[in-house]
Parts: sequence; C-alpha cells; structure tokens
Amino acid sequence: MPSQERGDPAAARRVAVELELELPLGGAPPYPGAAPFDLEAAVCSHGLFMMAPNRWDPASRALVRPLRLASDRAASVAVRVSRHPARPSDALLVSVLGAPGDALSPPDQTSILEQVRRMLRLDEEDGRAAAEFQAMHAVAREAGFGRIFRSPTLFEDMVKCILLCNCQWTRTLSMSTALCELQLELRSSSSTENFQSRTPPIRECKRKRSNKRNVRVKLETKFNEDKLVCLEDPNLATDTANLQTYENSFNLPSAASGTGNTSEVSLDHSELKLRNEPCLEDCGGDFPTPEELANLDEDFLAKRCNLGYRARRIVMLARSIVEGKICLQKLEEIRKMSVPTVEGLSTTPSTYDRLNEELSTISGFGPFTRANVLMCMGFFHMIPADTETIRHLKQFHKRASTISSVQKELDNIYGKYAPFQFLAYWCELWGFYNKQFGKISDMEPINYRLFTASKLKKATVNS
Repeated sequence: MPSQERGDPAAARRVAVELELELPLGGAPPYPGAAPFDLEAAVCSHGLFMMAPNRWDPASRALVRPLRLASDRAASVAVRVSRHPARPSDALLVSVLGAPGDALSPPDQTSILEQVRRMLRLDEEDGRAAAEFQAMHAVAREAGFGRIFRSPTLFEDMVKCILLCNCQWTRTLSMSTALCELQLELRSSSSTENFQSRTPPIRECKRKRSNKRNVRVKLETKFNEDKLVCLEDPNLATDTANLQTYENSFNLPSAASGTGNTSEVSLDHSELKLRNEPCLEDCGGDFPTPEELANLDEDFLAKRCNLGYRARRIVMLARSIVEGKICLQKLEEIRKMSVPTVEGLSTTPSTYDRLNEELSTISGFGPFTRANVLMCMGFFHMIPADTETIRHLKQFHKRASTISSVQKELDNIYGKYAPFQFLAYWCELWGFYNKQFGKISDMEPINYRLFTASKLKKATVNS
C-alpha cells in the first residue's frame, strides 16, 4: 500500500510503497512446540548480516538493504524490513524507499517479497526444518534459533563465501563494502567502458603440481601466532582437510530476540550511513550481479576492491553464469528435490553429494567454501570445520581435536541432532559469542570489525 505521508516532502520521498509479508505461524500443528518467528533472531544469526549491503539497525530492530527489481535487473530499490506495527506476531512490514509516485509493478512487488523470504528463510520447508530442530533442542526453541540469515540470491551467497577465504574478518567486511561501492559507480556511470575488460580473455591454466604443498600445521602454533592459513588459497592443496581459519570464521550468530526501541534513529558509520529512512545511495549500492561483474577486468577488480586472487575467481564465476555454463536456477532446483528433515534423511546425502559435486567444478570452490554455500542452500547436516571449531570443542566440550580428527569429534557430539548438526553447533557458538561480547544484535555496525581472533582470545583469557 502506498505511503500516505503528507506535509513533509522529505518523508514522502522516503517511503513509496509498503508491503505486508505474512509470517509462518509458530507453534502450529504439526509442530506445537516450535517458537514463533523472530525477525531479530533470523537476521542476526550469521556473519552475512554484517556484510554490505545489509544494514541492521539495532535501535529500530530493522533490516535495510537494496533489492533488485524483476522488471529491470539493473535497477535496485532500498528496502526496509521491520516488524509490522499492527500485526507484530504474524506479519512483517516491507517498506520500499524511494521518490513519491514510484510505481512498483505486481511482478516487482512479488520479487521483493521473495527476496525477503529467501534472506529470512520463510518458505515452508525452512519453517519445517527450524521447527524440527527446535523440537529436539530446547535451548534453540527458547531462543527462537533455527533460521540462519542468508543473501537474497545464491550468487551473492557464493561470492561472499569466497570473500571469507584467507583473510581477516575486517578485510572480508571491507571487500564486501567495496564491491557494493563499485556497483554504485557502475550504476551511476553513463558508460561502462571504463570498467570493461581490456585484456585478453582469461585462459584456464593447469595448476602445477610442484606448487602444491600439503598443509600440516600444529593448531597450537596458529593460535599462538594468530596467523591466517586457508586451505583454499590458490597456492595450497585443497584436499588435505576441510579447514578454514580461526579469525575468518566469524559468521556470527546473534542473541535471542529482544524488545528494543521501535523509534527511528540515525546511524553513524564510516562506510555506509543510514539517515532516517535511507534512499538507495545511502545504502552504498547494491551487491553486483553476474552481469555487472562478467565484463570487468580482473586486475582492475582486484585493485579496486582489494580482492587479491579472489577477483579472478569471482569474475570467472560471473562469466560462467552469464555464458550459461553455470545455472544457479538448476542448482536451486536440485536443492529443492530433497530438503533435510527428520523424516527424509535417506534422500538428503544423495542430493547434497550431487550439489557438492556440481560446486566442486567451480574454480576456487574448495571443501570449506562448498560446505558454507550448501549451508546457505539449506543443508545443515555438515559442519564446515575450522580452527574456531577446534577451539570450541576444546573449551566447551573439553575435547582436544586435531585437523584429522575434528570431523569425527563433531559426529560424536552433534550426531544426535541429525540432520541439523550445524544448527546445534552454531547454537552453542551463539551463546559463547554473546557471553563474550554482549548481544550482537545490539551492536552498532562500526563495531563489527572488533570480531577478530586477538579480541576473542583476550576475551577468553579474561572470562
């Protein structure tokens, strides 16, 4: 429904259309014990919510970010997702921000709502998975934990999983912000000539075996030196372990839902600023699409967004999608063939294995990246293991695991929650992070950069 604000041209400019999104009914049959949907718990449940162009406002308990239009994929609108003031228990208010009179066609409105549903996992199968997990995990049920935040598109999830590799969390945040700023430049430019590739097409080259080296590092050394070692680095072997690094693993779950103040306040941030009801430019640009990235020169992209070797992988992924070599819709359809539920365990591994095999053909998609992408797609029976996992097992379960034994330990501890082992593991980490740092959903975005290995180690020592 169009906004009816009058007397304040600026206010009228901000909210053009308000859409209602019906919520699943918590506690409804056949899951009477399921917790009701909670926006705060659904958003602040994974580090993806901290990465641009997502912006969580801790004061108003609202999510703001750009979303694409169905009628023009090159066009984005800023969208604000909040609890419905009149129906907080059974609906969300999706406010499309823009100039008054901006018309959103029915397909555009449907597309926006579908993107919100994907981010918050509001489909029926997502609700069923959350309810089944909560039925076997009392702590998760009490906290409303069971939905893990993700991006509005699979492509954005895939690229952000690449950004998690072989770098500190602060750089991951910066790279995501830089990509959104670049998208704003591309949209504002009258010509894309300055951004198009001016180099010969990328040639696939076989990796020399002599450049491969097995990675066998004592975990104690990595903890003490606080170094980052990623087995998906282009210069390292990817088949020795499903291991990522401690500092880079902060896909943080958040605290349980809180009441929070529903009044609008300003957020001051060094990179992306929300001023009252933000317009699209205030959001710092949307996340780029495959079409926007496919023609870019990888060297330019690497320097412009400080991506390093990731630029090549991202450009190749975008080109493969544009050229039809990778079909994201096909991957999503394969995923829908089998959703992991308690009743359907027998079909889950085959579908997961098929998707895992498909993703393994994509350049740069090692075991850890694939496991995270598949988690975003709705598979929770595999836990992407990293040095944070090993720290957690040692501190929380008093088990000293190694690179080679960590998966066995995970199976022993979380196997009883199958097929939701990841959710059980993440729920424990959620409690630990909130104990050490305070409620994540109350944090200002500028403080997301504080989540580093050194900060966590200091907090652990002082606890």
